Amino acid sequence: MAEEKEKKEPPRLTQKELDAVIRSHESYTVGRKGGIRANFSYHDLSGLSFIGKNLSDANFTGARLFETDFSDAKLDRAILFCTDMRNAILRDTSLLSADLRGASLRGADMTGATMTGVDLREGSLASASADGTLKTAHENLTAVDKGGANLSGANLTDAKMSGAVAVGSNFSDAIMKSTKIKQADLQNANFSGANMENADLTGCNLTNVNLKGAVLIGTAINLSEVSAENRRGILTVLPIGPSAHDLSLPIEELLKLHETWVDSNGQQGQQLDLSGYDMRTNGSLNDVCLTMMKGKGAIMFGLSFIGAKLQKADLREADLRQTNMKGADLRGINLSGARLNGASLHGARLEPLVLARGIMFVANLSKACLRHVNFAGANLSGANLAGADLGDADLRGANLRGADLTDVNLDGARLDPEQQKMLTPAKK
Repeated sequence: MAEEKEKKEPPRLTQKELDAVIRSHESYTVGRKGGIRANFSYHDLSGLSFIGKNLSDANFTGARLFETDFSDAKLDRAILFCTDMRNAILRDTSLLSADLRGASLRGADMTGATMTGVDLREGSLASASADGTLKTAHENLTAVDKGGANLSGANLTDAKMSGAVAVGSNFSDAIMKSTKIKQADLQNANFSGANMENADLTGCNLTNVNLKGAVLIGTAINLSEVSAENRRGILTVLPIGPSAHDLSLPIEELLKLHETWVDSNGQQGQQLDLSGYDMRTNGSLNDVCLTMMKGKGAIMFGLSFIGAKLQKADLREADLRQTNMKGADLRGINLSGARLNGASLHGARLEPLVLARGIMFVANLSKACLRHVNFAGANLSGANLAGADLGDADLRGANLRGADLTDVNLDGARLDPEQQKMLTPAKK
């Protein structure tokens, strides 16, 4: 009988019971009378839904959250110490300064999560059994269960992960500026395309870590354990190829010449050609005229093109990751094979460019890498997206009518119900 008591299952809530607790907690968060802070310590909440709810400051210590859905929820400052969060869904979840020490996140989907100041260090939790001995929380977890989380595209700025076990975890395209991951076990982890500016990875186990295309400016990291193949395409403070300093004239003068060239239909001025140049130091190209510019293979990581005119620009195979093209005019642009991971094209115009006499140029994004791109409210009608990777992209509110979606990857993409209906035949 004593053995049966030891194996007693943790308290289990129904979704209806959970919703009542959440309502009370949300009243607590706004100071409403009768509100009570949620305490889910040691409860089994597996598979339940917290979608869009505010659980800031809630206590989940030792809770079982296997396959629980926290999409779009607020878990700011929540205590998630030693929780079992395997396969949990935390897409676009806010986890500001949350305590995730000792939490098992293997297989968890944290795509787009905001984790500024989060604590993912090691932690242990034990409880007394009936005979007084100590049992480790979630003793069914193995060493392999620690780590393996999917933090692809997540915001981990200033996150604290020192001592974390993140074996095999996916940090691809994540924003990890000033993240502290000292003495962590990161073997087999994927950091491809991650922005790790000023991050501290001192003393980490980097065996077989993938750092392809990662940004390592001011990063404290020992690359001696990382193979040349896994370091391919890394961006450091050193330019890749010619930089803005190697241009024939200062970029400001070249932009004026280009605008004159556009306004005169090529009769005066000079067409802007940045093909192959590393332009990262340029910073902002907001509201400038870049119509019909050339920039094949250019490195423009992190630049701002807000409201810029890029009609019929040639940016094939360019590195445009984490650029801001909000509201930009991209009609007829050629982005074939370009990388725009994590870029914002919110409200951008990508419909065909129609000239006199019915001449039309379609925006070409074929085979482009568009993972985690924000296309919300963008006009992609008629665009060529054949073979593009739109994994985890936000397409809500985007106009996709007439777009070529042949062989497009939409795994994890966020779509409106109407878009889902429209795209169902294409998936088949």
